[in-house]
Amino acid sequence: MRYALILVLAAAPLAAKDSCLTCHSGLQGELQKPAAAFPSSVHSQEGFTCADCHGGDPNADDPTAAMSAAHGFIGAPDRTAVPKLCARCHSDPNVMRKYNPRERVDQYSEYLTSVHGQRLRTGDTQVATCIDCHSVHDIRPVRDPLSPVYPLRVPGTCAQCHANPAHMAKYSIPTNQYAEYLTSVHWEELSKRGDLSAPTCATCHGNHGAKPPAVSSVGAVCGMCHALEEQRFENSPHQAAFAAMNLGTCVVCHSNHAVLRTSDQMLSGANAVCGQCHTADSEGGKAAEEMAGLIRNLQDRLKQADEILALAQTDGMEVSAAIAQQTEARQNLVKARSEVHAFAVAAIAAPVKTGLAIAVTDYRAGQDALHERNVRREGLAISLFGVGITVLGLWFAIRRLGPPTQKPDASSR
Repeated sequence: MRYALILVLAAAPLAAKDSCLTCHSGLQGELQKPAAAFPSSVHSQEGFTCADCHGGDPNADDPTAAMSAAHGFIGAPDRTAVPKLCARCHSDPNVMRKYNPRERVDQYSEYLTSVHGQRLRTGDTQVATCIDCHSVHDIRPVRDPLSPVYPLRVPGTCAQCHANPAHMAKYSIPTNQYAEYLTSVHWEELSKRGDLSAPTCATCHGNHGAKPPAVSSVGAVCGMCHALEEQRFENSPHQAAFAAMNLGTCVVCHSNHAVLRTSDQMLSGANAVCGQCHTADSEGGKAAEEMAGLIRNLQDRLKQADEILALAQTDGMEVSAAIAQQTEARQNLVKARSEVHAFAVAAIAAPVKTGLAIAVTDYRAGQDALHERNVRREGLAISLFGVGITVLGLWFAIRRLGPPTQKPDASSR
């Protein structure tokens, strides 16, 4: 047993020596923080040492020798050198295949095309580099919920700079994007409903190649998720009008960061979005009101059908086929709302007509079921009445017969 244990220990790989980590672990304050954070890093878990980024000799116990320039010690790299330093590994396919074959190796080239990268090349050290988004010594995988670039944390990570008025002052960029985003349906889906595919800053602006979408590309950016709506808009009269005015398509009606949950009230009413450009008596205003009316009509009919079918089902009637058909009717309501982006009454009228036909049929099925219920109840009431009369008649008949005649006891004779 002891011999086997010795063989196992002898076969086990020895951990690489890292005198930097050993030394800094015994220090205090800021000098100890890197050593405390590094063990949770993906780099530490993959076997990298401090020297892989900072240079020096991790095998030397003497600080002077460990931090010798002769061994390539660079200490804390200059901010302008950080992206290129990270790219030594992350842009090398041979290195990345060894540790994570699926990892992209074009992040550095993308970063050089970004606003951040372009400004960094001019000497602007306030812009974001790899360590501002991914952290420094405790870099975690993207899928780690504690990572600064985990979907739920991306908005807050970007906000460290973009919501800081002092930091952004020289760029003349608004700093309310983060506050607006927290009111959006995108953040609601991400934070409250747990949909990690919901848009974050990086979804629309890019991550390593981050740039604000140009006016001409806004539709394509939104179309990554909302493809059907993009197609409808491209063929709508608004497409040419917005392009002529150099407006950013989707954001005109939906905003950019404060994208609110859509509603039918966007078409008509006191706070209608259409009313920002079209007066109520204009051709566009009348079309918007007609489209809203079509959608409201279908929605109301669906609600009526749902209510009567629910009542019939509660009373034990078989209406499962009609309830199943309601799903198809609701799908037509979704189609009608999507067709709003075509801004043509006829485009909305088609799915509304189909949905109404189904809803009306389902409502009648509910009516028929309730009628059958009433007939059954009436029949049951008549039957119970007849049974009651019969029982009562039997009771009176028994009463008329009187008590049974008692035979004399033989012992009394």
